[in-house]
Amino acid sequence: MTLPNIFWIVPVAGVLTIIFAVFLIRNVMKRPTGTPKMKEIGDIIFKGAWAFLKRQYSTIAMFSVAIAAIIGVLVGVLGHTGVEQYGYSSFDVGWRTSVAFLVGAFCSGLAGFIGMYIAVKSNVRCAAAAQKSLKEAVEVALRGGAVSGFLITALSLIGVTAIFFAYGGNENPQIAPHLIVGFGFGASFVALFAQLGGGIYTKAADVGADLVGKVESGIPEDDPRNPAVIADLVGDNVGDCAGRGADLFESTAAENIGAMILGVMAYVITKNVAWVLFPLCIRGFGMLASMVGLLCVRAKENENAMSALNRGYFIAIALSVVGLAITVYYMLDNWWLFGAGMVGIVASIVVVFVTQYYTEWRYRPVRDIAEASKTGPATNIIMGMSVGFSTTFATAMIIGVSLIVAYWMGDQSGVLGAGAFGTAVATMGMLMTCPYVLSMDTFGPITDNANGINEMAGAGENVRKITDRLDAVGNTTKALTKGYAMVSAGLAAFLLFQAYLDRVSLIKFGVEGQYTIVNIARIEVFVGALLAAMIVYLFSSWAIKAVGKTASKIIEEVRRQFKADPQILNPLDPKHPHVPDYAKAVDITTRAGLREMIAPGLLVILAPIVIGVVFKYLPLGYDAAMVVAAVLMVGTISGIMLASFMNNGGGAWDNAKKMIEDGQLKDDKGNVLGKGSFAHQAAVVGDTLGDPLKDTAGPSLHVLVKLLATITLVMCPLFI
Repeated sequence: MTLPNIFWIVPVAGVLTIIFAVFLIRNVMKRPTGTPKMKEIGDIIFKGAWAFLKRQYSTIAMFSVAIAAIIGVLVGVLGHTGVEQYGYSSFDVGWRTSVAFLVGAFCSGLAGFIGMYIAVKSNVRCAAAAQKSLKEAVEVALRGGAVSGFLITALSLIGVTAIFFAYGGNENPQIAPHLIVGFGFGASFVALFAQLGGGIYTKAADVGADLVGKVESGIPEDDPRNPAVIADLVGDNVGDCAGRGADLFESTAAENIGAMILGVMAYVITKNVAWVLFPLCIRGFGMLASMVGLLCVRAKENENAMSALNRGYFIAIALSVVGLAITVYYMLDNWWLFGAGMVGIVASIVVVFVTQYYTEWRYRPVRDIAEASKTGPATNIIMGMSVGFSTTFATAMIIGVSLIVAYWMGDQSGVLGAGAFGTAVATMGMLMTCPYVLSMDTFGPITDNANGINEMAGAGENVRKITDRLDAVGNTTKALTKGYAMVSAGLAAFLLFQAYLDRVSLIKFGVEGQYTIVNIARIEVFVGALLAAMIVYLFSSWAIKAVGKTASKIIEEVRRQFKADPQILNPLDPKHPHVPDYAKAVDITTRAGLREMIAPGLLVILAPIVIGVVFKYLPLGYDAAMVVAAVLMVGTISGIMLASFMNNGGGAWDNAKKMIEDGQLKDDKGNVLGKGSFAHQAAVVGDTLGDPLKDTAGPSLHVLVKLLATITLVMCPLFI
């Protein structure tokens, strides 16, 4: 196989991205860490986060090795893989899939560790920078977040490329994509547990700290007298940094592999390997475009930091368009596919503004929730649920219109099977700016922690105003990333569904493109679809219940400490206050969070396999592969819609609370309703409800959707 000339962009972009990340690390780490008290708090947070991740990833590692062995046996011994005609035995496919699974799991875990480590080190430096200026604080937070964003995407690109060629991509480019699906499954497996475990931890600590601290005891958020406050700050890192890092790593890896599988049919027809390698090259250009966009961010002292971040984002978008045009011209020479890629890029812009509309306090949805808080928690919750459910309309329209237009443009290219490939190009176009978007996401927990560190260190009201503003922007950037991940999952859902059908075709008929119909009029298909929706809702139930159970333990511990030592809250000597036992709260949250993540995680992994195997061996002539296709399709749709409600509704509840805390809500007489008011207490309750939705169950559903796709891709030999 002769590689396209433009393929040089893949290794060059991978190496440059790693060098760029090292530059960012050096830039952030040389910044001052502030006062000794700030550094002490930062070190405590780091130790708590590191202890949690070590215990979490030790658990995940044991599961990963066991799952890899099971995959090797099931695929290698029991499955017919469809690639025997190319000289690969089922045993070959089994061990290759197991190794790919372990490599994907390792890279995903490494991505989570890197994201957490640098974010924690950036927290205290952002807090110190806020004592100088808003501009410097924005720069530290964004660059600290960018280390995670760029290293994760580089690991994903390098990992998929390396294993593709290691598994014979040079000799058999039409088969290698089918052999590396285990890489995506491994990444999805780790991402689910990382996101779920981190999400349970962070929200249990947050809910416990808020309810006992702000609601029961009337003390400020991040008050050092609250024993759960360190656990809360630790949670921001293990959930929003490590968990989201693994999530986005898995997104880019799984969607890359799915797009490569869809390119195989066009390769077989045209003998142009560019159809298979195109997703790798377009990712390379996107990484370079995101670098330039990030370096162009220059915040001004008197502007909303979100405006500065948006400027950098649009520069990255503009350069991505140029990169898309170059890649299409040199690799495919088909401008209909350039149009399909533009559909994905436009969708990424639209979702940014839609998410901002639903989650920023400047717009009506959040203001409606804040207004409803005047009459109590019940009306706050009712209005918040209304806002959350209404967001599904925009989500469905963005995904639906994008898929139809991208598919049509692919069809117009004149290449057989290129309609589905058009949706793959749209997905790749949307993911071009993934490094920048992930940088904005990690910006959120960094500024949140910086705000808490300044509060605990007594930095003063003026400094807190800066970090309060950045914290509110961080809530929006986290919501943006969730919306971005959700819509990209929606676009990818169809390409991964098509990849599953192509893989079934290869196994059943020895050629792709023959298995194209999923007949919902068949009773077994309808039941499979019903079970898929059930899996999504049951998983969400277990994830939310896990937060509630863990939060209850934290609440009990905080109350116990306040009762055992009243001087924690009301010291007799203010100069020498009694320090609460932070470590105890961290340990309780860690143990409970890790224990509670196992059941919902195993549900998602085992359910599609059990459904497929049961319907295969029922003596009723059912088409098990079609049943599993229904599970994949309906599970994806249900997951995306429910995630839209949870992510956006939770983000709106959070920023309604912050809007009140910032003094932006007034009563009928013009009096400001701020912290401590009845409206604020109602908003805290609403925010507490939204927390497990937007930071535990919602983000985990993104991973669930893609895990359903990767697990069915890997295990489909069992269903045929």
